[in-house]
Amino acid sequence: MTAYYYLAIAICAEVIATVSMKAIKGLSTPLPLVLVVVGYATAFWMLTLVVRTVPVGIAYAVWAGMGIVLVSIAALFVYGQKLDLPAILGMALIVLGVVVIQLFSKTAGH
Repeated sequence: MTAYYYLAIAICAEVIATVSMKAIKGLSTPLPLVLVVVGYATAFWMLTLVVRTVPVGIAYAVWAGMGIVLVSIAALFVYGQKLDLPAILGMALIVLGVVVIQLFSKTAGH
């Protein structure tokens, strides 16, 4: 179960880093740049801890899928970026896929 805590940290760090990318305007905005570098470094470090016990494909599916959804939600609140219905439906399918993997896959490492 510890691996899934690391995975949650990896996802959150990746979301912070990705959302911060839009705010980088060269070296004139150091905080977003630091958030990107530290966020991605943390995300990959945590992901390396996760794949010690969770299959790589499962870890990556959860990380990428949840990252897509959470970045989109964060972008809505931080930048006012709205999604249309097909985008929302597509992301709902991604979440559904992650749920199916977690609930029914024998390779999910429960």
